[in-house]
Amino acid sequence: MALTTIEVVSFGYLHADPPEATVVLDLRRHFRDPHVDPALRHQSAHDLPVRQAVLATPGIRELIAGTALLADAYDAGPTEAPLTIAVGCAGGRHRAATVAMALARRLAKTGSTVRLTHRDLDKPVVDR
Repeated sequence: MALTTIEVVSFGYLHADPPEATVVLDLRRHFRDPHVDPALRHQSAHDLPVRQAVLATPGIRELIAGTALLADAYDAGPTEAPLTIAVGCAGGRHRAATVAMALARRLAKTGSTVRLTHRDLDKPVVDR
């Protein structure tokens, strides 16, 4: 059975509640936040240094691979249905957006139809 669509949504918990999703990945507590680096704070996942910093974080690549396997498990189910994977961090500009981009690329390589949305990527940096 094939999933009709996989939607990957990045978001920031500090902007609003998580979007409705089948699976929510919360990156806030387990993975280093580029926001704490003044050189990266006002950048976002649009910028290569942010993507490099996030993807170099221990455990992130394994999380992306494991989430792709999770999508495969949903795909193996007996009912065809869309799957939404929401990826959240504090502000939605660094970790969540980078992981969502990498996950969407990986899922698309399997032939899945993937729609990537960044709810908060272009919002201002949250002061904290």
